[in-house]
Parts: sequence; structure tokens; C-alpha cells
Amino acid sequence: MKPIGKIIEGRELFSVESTASVLDAVKLMAEKKIGALPVLSGGEMVGVFSERDLMTRVIVAGRDPGATPVADVMTLDPIVADVGESYDECLRRMQQASCRHLPVVSEKGLVGMISLRDLLIVELDTKEDHIRYLDAYLHDEPPPPASTPSK
Repeated sequence: MKPIGKIIEGRELFSVESTASVLDAVKLMAEKKIGALPVLSGGEMVGVFSERDLMTRVIVAGRDPGATPVADVMTLDPIVADVGESYDECLRRMQQASCRHLPVVSEKGLVGMISLRDLLIVELDTKEDHIRYLDAYLHDEPPPPASTPSK
């Protein structure tokens, strides 16, 4: 299985400053169709803001999204995945932390985000490859080329 760094390779990293309003963060998330954003302060990641944070810490709490800074409602000290980690390790981290998005880091710092959906797509692609190989084997045909992961 590919390391997480290969799965997110070439993707644009979207983030939000800790001083931004929740409304600005949510607009970016909606525009880019993403469920979580790393929160930065001075170029360093200080937290993650997710759809769950929006629901539980803003909407249910009755806060004004336009007047609430992301820093006040973000998840502090998020669990992270290393670029070299496997799919299985990353999935295990998500399960243990009960989250669907993880920041991906390297020795240089934040390099991306990965979601449960991303991991499920990779898993599905892998299963489809296995099925094609088994089908070719059963019908005594040459194995088909492996598919490239969906983005």
C-alpha cells in the first residue's frame, strides 16, 4: 500500500489563519468542497477546524460565525499523520481519535490533509485491482495493468 505522502502528492493545501472568522473558514471549505482546514499562525499549524467543530462549538453553542475567530473553536493539538505512514496506520489513527481528517506532516512541517474519503477511495481502487487480477487468473488471461488511484 502506498504511503500517505504519495496519496496526497500534488494536491493543493488549503488552510486558514487563526485570526480568520469561522464564516470565512466555512466559505473556503464550501468553495473547495473540503471538510476540514489546518489552522495556521505565523506559518505554523496550531490546530484544525472541521465541520464537527462548526456544528458543536459554533452552531449548537449559539455563536456568531462572522464574529467568532477560528482560534476560539478549532481543535487544538490535532493527531497528525506522517508522510511515510501507511494507509492502515493512518486509518488506525483516525479511528482512535474519532476523526475523519488528519493533517499530514513531514520533517519540514505541514504538507497536506488526508480524509477518510481519500483512504476509502484508495482501498476501493486496490480491491478493484485485486478483482481484475483474480478474474484474469480464473480466465487464464494476462493480468491487467493496475489502476491509478482516483483523486
